[in-house]
Amino acid sequence: MPEFPFLPDHNRLIEERYQKVEALRAAGIDPYPVEVASGDLAADVLANAAGDEGLIATGKHVKLLGRVMNIRAFGKAAFFPLRDRSGSIQVYVKKDETSEEGFRLYKEFLDGGDIVSVTGPVFITKTGETTVLAKEMTLASKAVRQLPEKWHGLSDVEVRYRMRYVDLIANPEVADLFRKRSRIISTLRRQLDDLGFMEVETPMLQTQYGGAAARPFSTHHNALDMELFMRIAPELYLKRLVVGGLDRVYEINRNFRNEGISTKHNPEFTMLELYAGGWHARDMMDFCEQVIRDTAIAVTGSAVVVNAAGVEVDFGRRFERISILAAVERTVGARLDWGMTLDEVRSNCPGVGFPNECQEGADAIMFLVDEHVEQTLVQPTFLIEFPKSISPLSKSIPGRPEVADRFELYMNAMEHANGFSELNDPGEQYARFAAQVERRKAGDEEAVGRIDEDYVRALEHGMCPTAGIGIGIDRLVMSMTGATSIRDVILFPLMKPITEQEEEVPSENQTQS
Repeated sequence: MPEFPFLPDHNRLIEERYQKVEALRAAGIDPYPVEVASGDLAADVLANAAGDEGLIATGKHVKLLGRVMNIRAFGKAAFFPLRDRSGSIQVYVKKDETSEEGFRLYKEFLDGGDIVSVTGPVFITKTGETTVLAKEMTLASKAVRQLPEKWHGLSDVEVRYRMRYVDLIANPEVADLFRKRSRIISTLRRQLDDLGFMEVETPMLQTQYGGAAARPFSTHHNALDMELFMRIAPELYLKRLVVGGLDRVYEINRNFRNEGISTKHNPEFTMLELYAGGWHARDMMDFCEQVIRDTAIAVTGSAVVVNAAGVEVDFGRRFERISILAAVERTVGARLDWGMTLDEVRSNCPGVGFPNECQEGADAIMFLVDEHVEQTLVQPTFLIEFPKSISPLSKSIPGRPEVADRFELYMNAMEHANGFSELNDPGEQYARFAAQVERRKAGDEEAVGRIDEDYVRALEHGMCPTAGIGIGIDRLVMSMTGATSIRDVILFPLMKPITEQEEEVPSENQTQS
């Protein structure tokens, strides 16, 4: 073993735990055995304890594997909660009832945080609590670092994100949230599979990024001596599959965008993206509304979910559909048009300060959406009819060439989905790409900087009329769980490294035995 301390934050209590590890080995007890008894879950034991055929009546022994939480010792006996992935159940250790080896483990070596295997019958205490009498108890894994006694008492809430492993141990509601996240994803996947969609995988490392307006992360492939990009979206690859005849495809994917971090943004995020041949934007909105409603009911038990502000968000009612221009007029009071110049938009919005990044009238209108309209959209709402200039992969609305047949879904003042009728005219697609290149040259860092000639080549083989959508999984989980930050719903969000002096760890008086 290396000389102690070998981590910067080691303290006296951790050193004592390491000494117990060596004492266990000296006593012939493996502190990290390969095999231990298990098989039952705490929640199942609690559910099956009572009744004529229950565990208590039959005297059947259960086998539990879990983590010891706080120990309440009474000399020759002790109680402690044992927590596994299903929940917690009380365990009772008592001299002359527990095996000699098990009782010695409790008296000499057991600490809060240790993982143990317990075998024994179930009974009800005088206080009415369902409890397992430990006839046998063996150590499954010795914890050498203490659990915080009052995790929420730590002064820096970001410690929860940096040390998610302890957050999950100390706060059962956090583990429940991530179980709900898993059910949301599996429910979405099941619905798509039932509708005949095919799940596929597309490259995360791409020679040319595209499919969204975002700045990519770049890397270098040494063997091929070439620059590669982490994907910002799988769109162009998925639509290549539609060209090839796989016209019902989806991917639950990881995307990477080199952008800021906030309560709504993480540079690495999860998205469901899907494409359906023969559909248009209205079909996809209908589908999006139904699949989100059904997912909310399946996961939460209700179409009405209370958000972080305590407001009821109703997925059961028909989602509002409103054009961007109408939403701007309703919110800001300005009647605008996509044909307006930047100066015309400014003159119609006195008192609004537009940033220098706004190059055209359409940019200024979208700025109003981001800064004023979005915060008003708490109930599920589709914003429709986007400017074509910022929608390079979308078809135009028939008879309105300046307007894209595109929509975005908003709720809880956040964008949750983006979809449209896919542009399948290769000549127009090439021209749109070229226009994006010019926007990039003019200073728009999120515009595509290079024409994807292979994608145009794919469209030249013919793509059937198609609609597509990308649904942000992380934000959807936020809306269905009432989380206030995207970091609450990502197990390991990106965090800025902290210095050794800034690092906050549980002090000795914040720990439990």
